[in-house]
Amino acid sequence: MSDTSVNRSIDRSDRPGHAGFVLLLAVVLIGAVVALSFVASDAAQPLIVGFLAILAMVGVFSLFGLAIGFVQLTGRGARNDLTKHLVDTAPEGIIVVGPDSRVTYANEAYLMLSGTAKGGDVRIVERLFSGSAEVSEAIYRLAQAARESRAATEEIRLQPGLTGNDAGWYRVRVRPLPRPGSRAATVWSVVDVTRDRERQENVFQELQHAIDYLDHAPAGFLSVDAAGDIVYMNATLATWLEHDLAQVGSGGLKLGDVAPANAAALITAVKGAPGDVHTEILDVDLRRRGGKSLPVRLFHRVAIGADGAIGPSRTLVLNRSPGEDVAEGLRAAEVRFARFFNNTPVAIATVSRHGAITGSNGSFARLFGSALAKSEGGGERSLFEMVVERDREALGNALSAAAAGRDEIAPIEATVDGEGGRSARLYITGVEDTEGDGAGEVAIIYALETTEQRVLEAQFAQAQKMQAVGQLAGGVAHDFNNVLQAIIGYSDLLLANHRPTDPSFQDIMQIKQNANRAASLVRQLLAFSRRQTLRPQVIQLGDSLSDLSLLLKRLLGEHVTLDLHHGRDLWLVKADVNQFEQVVVNLAVNARDAMTDGGTLTIRTANVSAADSEKLGEKSMPVADYVLIEVADTGTGIPADVIDKIFEPFFTTKEIGKGTGLGLSTVYGIVKQTGGYIFCHSEPGVGTTFSIFLPRHQPVVVEEPVKIQPGKAQMPDLTGRGTILLVEDEEAVRAFAARALATRGYTVLEAASGREALAVIDERAAPIDLVVSDVVMPEMDGPTLLGELRGRQSDLKVIFVSGYAEDAFKKHLPEGEDFTFLPKPFSLKQLIEAVKGAMVGR
Repeated sequence: MSDTSVNRSIDRSDRPGHAGFVLLLAVVLIGAVVALSFVASDAAQPLIVGFLAILAMVGVFSLFGLAIGFVQLTGRGARNDLTKHLVDTAPEGIIVVGPDSRVTYANEAYLMLSGTAKGGDVRIVERLFSGSAEVSEAIYRLAQAARESRAATEEIRLQPGLTGNDAGWYRVRVRPLPRPGSRAATVWSVVDVTRDRERQENVFQELQHAIDYLDHAPAGFLSVDAAGDIVYMNATLATWLEHDLAQVGSGGLKLGDVAPANAAALITAVKGAPGDVHTEILDVDLRRRGGKSLPVRLFHRVAIGADGAIGPSRTLVLNRSPGEDVAEGLRAAEVRFARFFNNTPVAIATVSRHGAITGSNGSFARLFGSALAKSEGGGERSLFEMVVERDREALGNALSAAAAGRDEIAPIEATVDGEGGRSARLYITGVEDTEGDGAGEVAIIYALETTEQRVLEAQFAQAQKMQAVGQLAGGVAHDFNNVLQAIIGYSDLLLANHRPTDPSFQDIMQIKQNANRAASLVRQLLAFSRRQTLRPQVIQLGDSLSDLSLLLKRLLGEHVTLDLHHGRDLWLVKADVNQFEQVVVNLAVNARDAMTDGGTLTIRTANVSAADSEKLGEKSMPVADYVLIEVADTGTGIPADVIDKIFEPFFTTKEIGKGTGLGLSTVYGIVKQTGGYIFCHSEPGVGTTFSIFLPRHQPVVVEEPVKIQPGKAQMPDLTGRGTILLVEDEEAVRAFAARALATRGYTVLEAASGREALAVIDERAAPIDLVVSDVVMPEMDGPTLLGELRGRQSDLKVIFVSGYAEDAFKKHLPEGEDFTFLPKPFSLKQLIEAVKGAMVGR
């Protein structure tokens, strides 16, 4: 609209003048004249002069006010002509409605939209827009906003339009207009946006046509982001894969849903330097929704951003199913080769003389996934950067040998660079360089992952070493037990012949006490070698730990806090209560020593189901139900170069005289003999956690503890009568036992071996009441001797004595064999009680 156009706006914002004021002024003036007429001429003269002076002063001040703009001859709307002109000529229609719904102002654009003739009545917006229910609802929302003095906007489609066209789109806004000294008015604006909407619809239709063309193209289109989410898939590919197109792009479909693991690894392995656009041609199998394979060829393009971030791919998918390709024979051969190449469990890649990877299959991408990246110079992916530095020299020599045409190249054991410590065995075969400049393929790499094999080999080697040390410790403990048996036995004989008041009584007692201390160390050796005697029973670990907590608090001292967390509804386990307490005490003492400045010892128990145990990934522990006992401290931690040796006997990091090195080895042996597993996880400076997994016990019948009836304690009678055959290869032990039994009234026959014992029985015509025999003896062991004795006297009672555990030889006895077991070293009283019990049938 030009500046010379006629202003057709309506402005009723100024208050018009009122004729009553003029009449009032005339009445006042007439009254003044009439009043002066009644005054004498001499007296009226000063009054007239004063009245005229007042009128003159009003006139002068009015002229000054007009000159400086304080007084205007027109209304207030003319005070800012520029602002009013801007509103009058605005392209959108503007109307101002007062609180009484009276139109205060309407510009020319609004008058044209509303079709108002000059001087005609202006229709407000509510009357201007009427029609369908949608229009009425939109106008109602705007009117409600006006009543609530808030701004609002609606786009309304009116048919027919305001200017006579078939249909029109209008953007209607409303907002409050505060006015000083009076109630707020409401500003409405109406803009015709029909052309904008028509352009948007045209663009949308063109976009719809493009999407329709792309969706129904004879090739598939796919876009995958760096996280493996499918952000786009056209209808053609969705039909091939039997997927609902509505799921794509909404987070409902991932690459793993349409591609096997090898193919997915190959697709996501495309990487590059910042700013690169990398394109590869991949022959892979996609997976239909029903599980069937779809052979395809991918033209896979990935753009890498300036920050190194991988953008969504642009992937063209060609269907290579039977009947889709003209060269059917060649197509089928390529599909078969692609399936073989990408689905083989062997990782395969072709490399140049300098280690650049020119091609690879899905298994190679999975094996070297974390290390499969561009070199620092931005060149091709280099095999040298995918292995650790110590293996690169051997790899370079092998590639040089392949380039030189050597046939037999020794395989290379390599560790993959990156997290996890994965390893592989690389087999290298040379091929002819088609490029001739060393940049082409010179070798084919076949890689077999050996990560799990190396872990198992390390565990097996450790187990063999521990077994060998355990056998040595067990043998030493057995022989040492015989020596201690003699010392303890003869000490008991001496004590029996001395009174406590004798000077030598205390000396003998010291000998016995130190022998018992030595026997305790021997038991720890036997615990490590898993040859100690256990008395397993069904226990509830939560109750056992609660009973042990008072002892643990005294052991830990004031500076270490004990924190117990019991799992709910813990399963039962079967273990030796005393040995289990020994395990917890040993771990607690070690934790206390690691927290010299104080800390927290946390003992936690929980049920571990078979599914949870499988998730732990411990290869040496079978999948089953377990009960977990976790002992964690906040101490100094265990260094990485020491943690593999902590369960070895006599290994300790403590100062001389402050540790025997048998604590953790004892723990290891007890846990293993109970059928459990123990693992240690430590971080220097943070703390150490020992995790013990004991197998869940599921009793067939309810096991009830034996109830002991209270009664008056009586001194038992340990004397007796009968013939006892004592078989022991250690002369000192045999002499002690024979003397002890003889003093209690028994007839004792001695034999130094199994064969000698059989000879004694064969020479004796009368039957023997009891055989007390060692288990480990030269020429014939205890179980073999028992078998021979049963052939001569079937009801013969037997007591086995041994420094090994009962389970070590029980499996060599016939099923259901009845015998009594007495572990070495034993005291005089223990021997007599065992013999007395066997003789009377207890």
